[in-house]
Amino acid sequence: MPKKIVPLTDTKCRTAKYNADGGNKLFDGGGLVLELMPSGAKKWRYRYRGPSGKETTITIGDYPATGLAEARKEHLAMRKMVAAGKDPVIEREAQRRAAMVAAGNTVRVVVEEWIDTRKSDWSPKHLSRVNGVFGNDVFPTLGNRPMDGVSNLEVLAVLRRIEQRGAHEMAYKALEYIGSAWRYAVGTRRASADVTVGLRELLKPKPPVQHHPHVDEEDLPTLLARVETYSGRPETVLAVKLMVLTFLRTNELRWAEWTEFDFEAAEWRVPAARMKGSVRAKATGEPHVVPLARQTIELLEKLRGYTGRYRFLFPGERNPAHQAMSVATINKALKSLGFEGQQTGHGFRGLASTILNERSGFQPDAIERQLAHVEQNKIRKAYNHATYMDERRRMMQWWADFIDQKSGKNVVPLLTESRA
Repeated sequence: MPKKIVPLTDTKCRTAKYNADGGNKLFDGGGLVLELMPSGAKKWRYRYRGPSGKETTITIGDYPATGLAEARKEHLAMRKMVAAGKDPVIEREAQRRAAMVAAGNTVRVVVEEWIDTRKSDWSPKHLSRVNGVFGNDVFPTLGNRPMDGVSNLEVLAVLRRIEQRGAHEMAYKALEYIGSAWRYAVGTRRASADVTVGLRELLKPKPPVQHHPHVDEEDLPTLLARVETYSGRPETVLAVKLMVLTFLRTNELRWAEWTEFDFEAAEWRVPAARMKGSVRAKATGEPHVVPLARQTIELLEKLRGYTGRYRFLFPGERNPAHQAMSVATINKALKSLGFEGQQTGHGFRGLASTILNERSGFQPDAIERQLAHVEQNKIRKAYNHATYMDERRRMMQWWADFIDQKSGKNVVPLLTESRA
């Protein structure tokens, strides 16, 4: 007849001490044992025969951190596993692994991994914006959630909070970033679906795009005439005129170096590193070619008399060897000429785009390529570059002649480019 086991009590568990002569296993029944250790520790063990028939021992916890009642509860759950043909050791390991997987699949972990894989292609400004969206708007509420446990309504709630502070354009950017992160999670099997699908239609309409202001064609002669009367530094006047003729972005012009010009080929090759684009495009892209019209070359020769001894076309006043003129110089000049809010340096791009598309007859793709608007399709980008270079040369001369006409100079009447 099996020996009857008297259930343990809290008092017995608390007062029991290790005995070097033995008797250091206190039985509670059903295989639950409180084992007394030489170190003074007390450990709950469960002895059982698993599906294989082999006797196994699993540790439930330490006493008193795991009390008698809690040990019995865990013991009962394990006995049910054994009765169902499961092995508690194997089940515990499976739970441990599942917990590790879950911990590695939180929104914060997966998003930070996604950012790490993409940031080499991003500019510091873009990286800062992405980090800001997730750090300020996503992680506080969703960061510790499993990636696959977040609903589209929860993401929509994040976007709504961004809208509520008036950042409507940022809400669209946040949707883009969140969608990219979730698609990465789908691709790496940490999520089953992109939770941003369909949310774009639920956002408030985007605010109107704020274009850089520029004058209309009818006001262009007045602007050009006032530029001629500018009383500031002659380099500034030439900078404004070159902005008009080349319609580059302000930073692309003001950091220009004399080594970038091939006067024999009548070309200005602006390095990719100074053009708008991703970090990868800046590092590996081709220079942007600006064909030089006759009038543009004349301006450059005049400018060389002022700054030809320097590295930059437009050196800064304080440190001309290493710094270009201030980013605000051109806009300050336009303001002093009475065109504040009507014309900016960057706005000359919009002015050129409008007139070239409406008046010149040149191919829209050639105009876009000369404006250095980003072409996502690499094959099309290469095709446009090769196919339209001759047309771009004619276009830049047409534009310089057009500007001469508007300034009242005596030039041959312009001919519209035939698209036939």
